[in-house]
Amino acid sequence: MSDARIAAVGVEEEFHILDLATRQLVPRAEEILRGLPDDQFSPELLRSVVETNSRPCTDLSDLRADLLDLRRRLAAVAEPLGLGPAAAGTVPIVDMSVLDVSRDARYIQMTEEYQLLAREQLICGAQVHVDVADRDLAMAVTAWVAPWLPMLLALSASSPFWRGADSGYASMRTMVWQRWPTAGVAGPFRTAAEYDQLVADLVKSGVISDPGMVYFDVRPSAHLPTVELRICDACPDVDNVILIAGLFRALVCRAIEAVEAGAPAPPPRAELLRAATWRAARSGIEGDLVDLSGTGSVPAEELLRRLLTEVRPDLEKVGDWDLVRDLAEAAVGRGSAASRQRRAFARRGLLTDVADLVLAETRDSPASAVHPPGTVPSVGAGAALPPLLDRYQPSGFDEVIAEGGGVRPHYRGVVRTLDRLGPAVLAERGEAMQTEQIERGVVFRVNGESERRPFPFDLVPRVVTAGDWERLQVGLTQRVRALEAFLRDTYSERAAVADGVIPAWLVNDSPGLRHSGRVLSGDGSPRSGGVRVTVAGIDLVRGADGKWLVLEDNLRVPSGIAYAIEGRRLTRSALPELNPPGAILGVDAVPALLHEALVAAAPPAVRGEPAAAVLTVGEEDSAYYEHTFLAEEMGVPLLTPADILVDDDVLYAVDGGRRRRIDVLYRRVDEDELTGLPGADGLPLGPGLLRAVRAGTLALANALGNGVADDKVVYAYVSRMITYYLGEQPLLDDVPTYVCGDQEQCAHVLEHLEQLVVKPVDGYGGSGVVIGPQAEPFELTEVRERILADPRGWIGQEMVALSTHPTWVDGELQPCAVDLRAFVYAGRETAVVAPAALSRVAPPGSLIVNSSRGGGSKDTWLLRP
Repeated sequence: MSDARIAAVGVEEEFHILDLATRQLVPRAEEILRGLPDDQFSPELLRSVVETNSRPCTDLSDLRADLLDLRRRLAAVAEPLGLGPAAAGTVPIVDMSVLDVSRDARYIQMTEEYQLLAREQLICGAQVHVDVADRDLAMAVTAWVAPWLPMLLALSASSPFWRGADSGYASMRTMVWQRWPTAGVAGPFRTAAEYDQLVADLVKSGVISDPGMVYFDVRPSAHLPTVELRICDACPDVDNVILIAGLFRALVCRAIEAVEAGAPAPPPRAELLRAATWRAARSGIEGDLVDLSGTGSVPAEELLRRLLTEVRPDLEKVGDWDLVRDLAEAAVGRGSAASRQRRAFARRGLLTDVADLVLAETRDSPASAVHPPGTVPSVGAGAALPPLLDRYQPSGFDEVIAEGGGVRPHYRGVVRTLDRLGPAVLAERGEAMQTEQIERGVVFRVNGESERRPFPFDLVPRVVTAGDWERLQVGLTQRVRALEAFLRDTYSERAAVADGVIPAWLVNDSPGLRHSGRVLSGDGSPRSGGVRVTVAGIDLVRGADGKWLVLEDNLRVPSGIAYAIEGRRLTRSALPELNPPGAILGVDAVPALLHEALVAAAPPAVRGEPAAAVLTVGEEDSAYYEHTFLAEEMGVPLLTPADILVDDDVLYAVDGGRRRRIDVLYRRVDEDELTGLPGADGLPLGPGLLRAVRAGTLALANALGNGVADDKVVYAYVSRMITYYLGEQPLLDDVPTYVCGDQEQCAHVLEHLEQLVVKPVDGYGGSGVVIGPQAEPFELTEVRERILADPRGWIGQEMVALSTHPTWVDGELQPCAVDLRAFVYAGRETAVVAPAALSRVAPPGSLIVNSSRGGGSKDTWLLRP
């Protein structure tokens, strides 16, 4: 089977048979096989699979041509029958009830013995054979090549979907295949006779019926004088098969030389090898793999680079180096078949799109395996920073690039993937993301503008480590508890004022203080008995030292949670190749958490499940998309003022002649605007809503009058509130703040205007903010005059050099300032931090992150502890 100089290599490929109309796996392999010769085409266990057998070839180009010919012949017979071959570990659309085993006595007996295990073998693999005629030598070779098998599996990974759902694995086929009692990692054998005795014992035991049922990841073939690689998924792209065949032959040749030289095989570490196989099946080439030399996990790309270095002499001997190197670069550049399938599904959420991709890749392989130079990233590159970051130059603390210039550990996988995709692909994905946003209506409107625009989402996700997030959660709930206590105190006894903790003018002159806040309160708490702050949005930043600081509290109508959720969905759709550095918190349950908090706010008199609703002014609201999204996700009505009225001190939603009682109104309308808007009866809503709340039949979330705690002057006193109300030390620091209502502090602000950031106390969306070091002289003059005219209306803050994060701008990654809005949902007893946060990003050179001022946002990965 081999020539004297170069070991021959051959491949067995398995193909699923799909109905081209439904894309469903169908048991019609026998119809196809009737039109094909049985020397190269054969049935498999299930009647939905066809196997092809290549000729043994010494030249990889000849092998590729033969595999392509087999695929084309198979498709030529299948397509007139309305069928198509699909080379992948699994296919997405399966109906178990219509599938059956092949009509072969051996396969029927296997099904009788193995039952569900046999019927669930809805999988296809690719087996590679390399000539090793001496069985003792073949047995020795298996121990030498075993450490590299997980790498070859990762290259082949093509089975993310299992029976209609994403399995979470790159190779679900591996997890199914390893259910066989003789599959997976084999122990070391000193001779072929020892191995043959094991096989004989297995047959004698009745666990297997013949030697062909030994399914070890690598083995001496049961029917050919070869070493057989069995670990790999079937590959849609024939070039991946050639890459694996070339690497495996080189490994075998290297092993033969070592054995013949008397070198000892690597020590057997079966447990670690099993773990490495699992990791390869889970991650594919997009994640980290296990380094069997004992150094832990390494990026798949790095491990592939090591493999190429190790077998390069053997590849060069047979003239394979250039081809295999190019194929390796191409494999890294385009990503795994599993990631491509996930991307196809993410576009429209259709499994048929996944099947179409696999069918097309199986059928339409390029004529040549040679890729033009420079079209894919080199796996041999070893620079500290990848080419995509060559021009990236942060000036302060950067979230991704450490002070020494390297990529921070939890970002390495993300950066590798982005670099592998390259600028052209990222530009294409950015356009696709914006198109998808528009199609799904993920838009907003800037106040004063009539047209809506796509909410700006950046391609590069932000990662918050588990340790950081744990500390933030504790600090955020502490802060919200203190602000809740302050609001209750403000609208009742004002003990903090009496005790000198807070100056009286801070409360009395606050632009957010409302008479309704006191009228609708009993001991400062809402008449419903719940909390005043059902939903809080707390803005945080990281300073020059990387330390987290609270920048602002939002307790009236905080927005952004829907965009945090959508950011995750859009990023998964646009960049399915990205893998987090660990488990991340899911965002899909966030609307349910919000609904729980709203239900907890219901008045005690409500019987049964409280009825909640979201109130919006309508499409003219800048955050109308979020209102719609949250109402739909929570399964509650979205109402406008014209949809509601108060009758007999009870709030009703009116739909034609029907009324539905509402117990909790999640108002996404500013309270000053709300009270004057006409209801369904044409009368102003304010008086009726106040009566309903006072009567204990309605809860408003958030409570009226919360604006007093949004006041930026109050921000300067929150640390004191934590100590006073809770008896605790603040866990989160604030930005040093000077209140101009205090004469001495105002003098400091006016003296250092050019060094500080000054803000109106009731501003929002970045409106009115003047950043001293970046301001023009006339701007400083204007703001000085405004401060002198109304000192109580202004604060000054020390300039914080906000952390930066790589952001895709104009075809490259640029360092842009970011903040983080976290959301706290409070019930009657506890407050929880939502497992979703909105990272807002400023335009290049700016510190203003608000979308109304050109800012955008990022998907935020909160790592699990």
